[in-house]
Amino acid sequence: MKLHSLIAAFLTLATGIDAIRGAVWNTDETDPEHEADKQNSLYWAAYSRNMNYLLINSTSTCNEKTVKKRVDWQWMEETDRLNYIKAVQCLYTIDAGFDRETMPGARSRYDDFVGTHLLQTPYIHFDGLFLAFHRHYLHQYTLALQDECDYYGPVPYWDWSKFWKDPLQAAVLDGSDTSFGSDGEYIPNRNDSIVKFPHAPEVIIPPGTGGGCLKDGPFKDYKMNLGPVLLEPQGPDGGRGFNPRCINRDISKLMAGNSRPSNLTKVLAAKDLGEFNLLIDDAASGVHTNGHFQLGGIQLDPFVSPSDPIFWLHHGMIDYLWSVWQGQDYAGRRDQVWGTGTIGNIPPSDNVTLDTLINFEVLSDGPRPVREFVSTIEGPYCYVYE
Repeated sequence: MKLHSLIAAFLTLATGIDAIRGAVWNTDETDPEHEADKQNSLYWAAYSRNMNYLLINSTSTCNEKTVKKRVDWQWMEETDRLNYIKAVQCLYTIDAGFDRETMPGARSRYDDFVGTHLLQTPYIHFDGLFLAFHRHYLHQYTLALQDECDYYGPVPYWDWSKFWKDPLQAAVLDGSDTSFGSDGEYIPNRNDSIVKFPHAPEVIIPPGTGGGCLKDGPFKDYKMNLGPVLLEPQGPDGGRGFNPRCINRDISKLMAGNSRPSNLTKVLAAKDLGEFNLLIDDAASGVHTNGHFQLGGIQLDPFVSPSDPIFWLHHGMIDYLWSVWQGQDYAGRRDQVWGTGTIGNIPPSDNVTLDTLINFEVLSDGPRPVREFVSTIEGPYCYVYE
C-alpha cells in the first residue's frame, strides 16, 4: 500500500462533502447499517473467542485471571466514570516534566502528553508508526492515571459507530457530570474551518453546531495551554508556547456520519495492515480522521488534538479496531508492519520494521521498538476489549 495513496484518500474529503451529507440524514429503518452492526458484532465475537483461547492456554503472567478488560464508556458504571474523570483532572494539578526550553508552554503533567504528541506528529500520522505509537501513548496515559492519580477502574473507549446519526446522544457527550461535556457554545455565521495537514492541500470542514468553549461537563472551565499549530492563529513558538484558552468543540452530524457501522465493517475486513491503515484514514469513510472531525474545535489540529480529554476515548476505539482486526488471525497479524516512519514518506524514511524505534519524549526513558507494542496480551500490556 502506497503512502501517497493514503494522503490522496484523505484529501478527497474536500470534494466529497455532498455525498457524505446525504448519507448522514438517512433515517430509513431498512438502512443496511443495522446489518453492518451485526457483522461487526461477529468480528468482535471471533476476536473474543480467539483471545480467550490464548489467555486460557497462556503460561505467561498475562492470562485469563490477570487480563484487564477495556470497556465502552456507554456501559461503564457511574462510579468508574466519576473516578476516571477525577483522575484526568488530577493530571492538570501535577507539574510538567518538559523543560521550558523544549516546551515553554507546558504547565502540567497533562501538558506532557499534549507536548509529546505535538513533537511527534510528523512521524506518527499517515505512516507505519501511527497505530503502534498511539497504542503505547494511551498505555502511558493510563499508567499516569493509575500511578500518579490513583485510578484503578477500567480503561474506557468510545464506540462512535453506535451514535453515528447524532453523537450528542452518546453518554460520553451528554453534558452531564459523568461525560466529557457536550458541544461548544454556538457561534453563528461562521466560515468553514480549514485543516492544513503537513504535505497536503487544505481540507475544508463546514461549521457544526457549536464552535465556542465547552458549555457544560466537568472540563467546562479547563484550559488548553499548547497550540494551535495548524489552526489559525498559530500559538507562540510554533505552538509550543504558553497559550491558555478554553477547550472548544464544534459537533458535526455531517462528519459523524462517517462513523457509521458499515465503515467499521470495511476496516475489519481489511486483508493486511496497509489496507487497514488506508481505510481508517480514508476521507469519505475514514473512522480515525472523521472521529476527530465530528468533534471539531481543537480536534481539527492533529498536533495538539489531545488537548481535549475526549481524545483518549476516541483513540481507545481506534486501538479497539486494531485489536479486533488482529484477533481474527492473531498468529498471522500480530507482527504485521507497514509503511515508513514519516507522513507520506516526506522526508523519505526507512520502512518500518519490528525494530523501528519510537520516541515518546518525556513520557519514556528512551525510544522503544515497535515489537513491544504489537500485542495487547504480551510485552508491557495485558488487556482485551469488551
